Order: sequence, then C-alpha cells, then structure tokens
Amino acid sequence: MQSLPTLICKISGRPRRSESERSASLWANRFIVNQRQLPLLQQPRNSYHLSLLRGQQKDTRAGVCRFFSMKKCSAEFIGTFALVFAGTGAIVINEVSGGAITHVGISLTFGLIVLVMIYTVGDVSGAHLNPAVSLGFFAARRFPLREVVPYVLSQCAGAFAASGLLRFLFPQSATLGATEPAGSATQSFVLELILTAILMFVILSVSTGAAEKGITAGIAVGSVIALEAMFAGPICGASMNPARSFAPAMVSQHLSSLWIYLVAPTLGALVAVFGCRCVRERGCCAIPSYGAASGH
Repeated sequence: MQSLPTLICKISGRPRRSESERSASLWANRFIVNQRQLPLLQQPRNSYHLSLLRGQQKDTRAGVCRFFSMKKCSAEFIGTFALVFAGTGAIVINEVSGGAITHVGISLTFGLIVLVMIYTVGDVSGAHLNPAVSLGFFAARRFPLREVVPYVLSQCAGAFAASGLLRFLFPQSATLGATEPAGSATQSFVLELILTAILMFVILSVSTGAAEKGITAGIAVGSVIALEAMFAGPICGASMNPARSFAPAMVSQHLSSLWIYLVAPTLGALVAVFGCRCVRERGCCAIPSYGAASGH
C-alpha cells in the first residue's frame, strides 16, 4: 500500500506537486489573468481622460473665439464712435461756428476718418463701421451670420456714445448732425440707395474676403465717401450708414425721416452684391471667406 501513490503518479504521468508549488502556480495564474485584464480595465479610464482632454480643448477654443469676438466688437465700437464723433461733430461745429468748416470740410472729415479707421482697426475687425456693410458682406457670403448681430450692436453702441458726448459738449445743437432730406422723401430714398450701392460695390471690389485692410483700400473707400458726401450731401445728407443716422436722430429726437436712412442703405448694400456678381469673377460673392471692410 505504501507504493500506491507512486504507482498512481506513474500512471497519471505527472508527479504530485507540493503545497508550496501549487500555491506558487495559483499566484502565477492570477498574475497572468490580471495582466491580461489590465488593458481592459485601463481602457475606460483612458477614454474618460481623453474625453476630458477633448472637452478642455473645446473649452479653450471657445474661450479663444470669445476673446477674438470681443476684440472685434471693441474695434467696431471704437471705430464707429470715432466716425460719428468726427463726422457729425464737424456738422455741429460748423453750425455753432457760423460755417467755419464748410460743406467741403464736412465731406472731407467723413472720408478721412473712415480712411484712418480702416488703417487703425481694419486688421482687427475689418472696420465695417456700418450695419449696411456688415449685412452686405453677409449677403455676399463673406461674413458669418453669427457675427452680424454683435457687429451691428457694437456699431450702434459706438454711434450712441458719440452722439451722447456731442449732446453733452454742444447742448445748443438741435439736430446733432442728424441726416434729413432737403427735398422729397422719395428723392432722398433713391439717392441714399444709389450712394450706398456705389460705396458697397467699391468695398466688395477692394476688400479681401470681408476685410478692408489693404494699402490702397482705405484710400479708395475714404475717397468714395468724401466724393458722395460732397455732391449729394446738400440734398439727402449722404448718410450711407444706418448707425450714423440712427444715433443722432434718437438722441436729438428728430425721427420723422429716420426710416429713409435705415431702409435705403440696407437695400443699396444688397443691390451692390448683385452688381458685384455681375461684373466680378465667378465665386467673388459666393465663397465664404470670413474677415471684415469699412463703410461710412
């Protein structure tokens, strides 16, 4: 009977393992299983960390976009403030000084301030300075819709700030440089539509995407504004800019003809987009190329 275990072991072909050997084998098997399961256990954690990283990247990109959007809106606010303060300020000072600046001086003031602002903030926001120009670039598919409303609000805010400051400086001024038709409403409406169409056509032709920032672009846009203000200003005011007319009219409460200077420039900018598509190369006003341009 003492040889029975040996016989059984020989029949089975495997010698019996000691208790320590079986314990070591058990721990080795557990180690192998754990090593195989480790990647599976780590995968959800890695995915979790990856999702967190992607979320942080998205938050960073969103933060950068908001930062640059604030920069652009600030540039539009400052540029439009300068435009309305200098342009309508020239009209107010011409009134209180007995005509010292003259009509030609007022026209040149509008043209020069736009030229200066194009070179100042054109590389930041594109120096639209004009809601009609922003809408025109959107219609030309050069400007995203999500930026149109912030631009227009910034432009109007800058215009109101300028008109409010002029009211503080010159309380005796009745109109604060508000645009009013000298003839019939129809005459001024048609003039404003055509003037804005010409201005927007020039802007679309000299701008890069929606950005007015070239060496000669400021000269071209500023010159056409001064030119149109010279010959059409005595009749319709040559506004070509809803924000420039809206703020002085609201602050001075001269609202009877305001609709002309809100509707006509907007329609004129849309007409210019159609004209640009007729004469420029294919895709000029059809390919989104977001940046920015300027307007009086």
